[in-house]
Amino acid sequence: MNSAALPRGAASVAARYKMVQVQTCSPAEIVLLLLEGVIRFAAEADAAIVASDRARAGERIGRCHAILEELAGGLDMTDTTGLCENLLGVYGFAMRRLVDANLQQNREILAEVPRVIKPIRDGWAELLGKP
Repeated sequence: MNSAALPRGAASVAARYKMVQVQTCSPAEIVLLLLEGVIRFAAEADAAIVASDRARAGERIGRCHAILEELAGGLDMTDTTGLCENLLGVYGFAMRRLVDANLQQNREILAEVPRVIKPIRDGWAELLGKP
C-alpha cells in the first residue's frame, strides 16, 4: 500500500492499519513482510536511479540494507542444519551488492538483490500458505 498516493486522512488510516497488521503477525509473517519490504524498496530504488534521484535511491537502498541487517541479526547461529549459515551468506551478499549499487548508482547490481531474495520470500510465502 503506497500511502504517499493517498489523501492525508487515508494515509493516516493506512499507516494505522499497517501497524496493527505487524503487531498481530506471527514471527514467520513478520519475516515475510520484511522480505517483501526488501523487494519493494529495491524496486523503488531502481525507479529512483532511472529518475537520477540519487538521494531517494540511497534512502531506499538504506532501507533494504537495514532490513537485511535485522534479518541477519535474527538468525539462530546455533542451528546445526546449515540453514542459518546459508541465509547469513545470502543476506551478506545482498548487503554488499546494495552498497555497490548505491555507490555506482548501478541498476544491474541492484537487480541482483531481489533476484536472490525472491526465492527466500517465496519459500516463506509457501510455508505460510500465501501466494
